[in-house]
Amino acid sequence: MATVPAMSNEQALSRVQVAVLAKAPIAGMTKTRLIPALGAAGAARLQRQFTRSAVKTARASGLGPVTLWCAPDTRHRFFRAMAKTTGVRCLTQAHGDLGERMHTAFRLHCSEGPALLIGTDCPALQPGHLRDAAQALLDGCDAVFYPAEDGGYVLVGLRQPRVQLFERMRWSTAEVMHDTRSRSRALGLKVKEFDPLWDVDLPADLPRLRALLNGTDHA
Repeated sequence: MATVPAMSNEQALSRVQVAVLAKAPIAGMTKTRLIPALGAAGAARLQRQFTRSAVKTARASGLGPVTLWCAPDTRHRFFRAMAKTTGVRCLTQAHGDLGERMHTAFRLHCSEGPALLIGTDCPALQPGHLRDAAQALLDGCDAVFYPAEDGGYVLVGLRQPRVQLFERMRWSTAEVMHDTRSRSRALGLKVKEFDPLWDVDLPADLPRLRALLNGTDHA
């Protein structure tokens, strides 16, 4: 009987999918907490920039297929342009709260293998972060997280869908990561948690973003 060649680590990493959740860059409907500082049009421009950057980071990680989960749907011209210029597959986010939308993405992707999910609000997230998270899943972790400094998280990765991590969660509060840890323990999951990163939600975050873009932020 012929033996099956062992899969190399790079081949294994190439099976870890990356899902990016993004809102359409519609003025007045995205990054609304930044509108006082940037104006509605400026906030929408930042959303476009963040989405392009998140997809670029996901593709540069050298992992598996990258999908862009679009809200409210895939018909916005920005998403059509992203699909054309990057080749990423665009899918419509599910209805419901953030937890329902995230679980739907994992339910689809985990049928094919481990998956990572990121948003677009963390410019500090780099390809190496995604590779480290993917490696932790391949090494046997059930779930991986990059917490956010504000109490949430900027990346979650799973080997299998875990609806309990997402349903009835207090989203957009400082309790998200705390509650996620508690739920993970209750489920008996093997979890890898990396050092926190920062995201951009409020006008107070903008100086740090400018420093990063100018190459002077080392956090």
